[in-house]
Amino acid sequence: MPRTQQLMIMLDLQDSMNTKVHPEWRSQQFEFYRAIWIECAELLEHYGWKWWKKQTPDTDQVALELIDIWHFGLSILLQNSDDLDALAADIDQQLNVSTDEPDFRLDLEAFAGATLADREFHIDKFGRLMAGVDMSFEDLYRGYVGKNVLNFFRQDHGYKDGSYRKHWQDGREDNEHLVEVVRELDAGSPSFKDDLYQALVARYRHT
Repeated sequence: MPRTQQLMIMLDLQDSMNTKVHPEWRSQQFEFYRAIWIECAELLEHYGWKWWKKQTPDTDQVALELIDIWHFGLSILLQNSDDLDALAADIDQQLNVSTDEPDFRLDLEAFAGATLADREFHIDKFGRLMAGVDMSFEDLYRGYVGKNVLNFFRQDHGYKDGSYRKHWQDGREDNEHLVEVVRELDAGSPSFKDDLYQALVARYRHT
């Protein structure tokens, strides 16, 4: 599947999720930029920054935080444009997964600083963060769609009223089942998000 098509899917999913939260979300002026720099701080905790103790980067958690940042970044971009085709093409042009900075933390600080300076989402700087932890675009796509579909699934199955069961088969959390299902499916298929949702439904029913 072309990268622009995958970007279109992600943009559509983000718009749908934001609309689920608030039907008129574009006019609400939610501070997505603030959510981004808070996520940056949490990401740094997982990566490690304390010189007075031994720390090893938790790359899995760092990747999850980057995916959360991507959610908020797409929201900022969607606030400024409702032309998904043009937006997907623009992101594709700007998202270069590479960096010349050996210290990931410096790239992270540059990204957070730029976000605070103009409250925008800097796609090029985000690409540098992906490169710093060896996250490919396919990794981002699988992780993003997986998390987004799970969020929808939770909302559709009683997350708001408290009836949702987070622990499924064998007492494992829904996040663990999500990881397994994503690995079993073809992320390159145009029906990936729908296949993923149905696979979650099947597992949840047997809880």
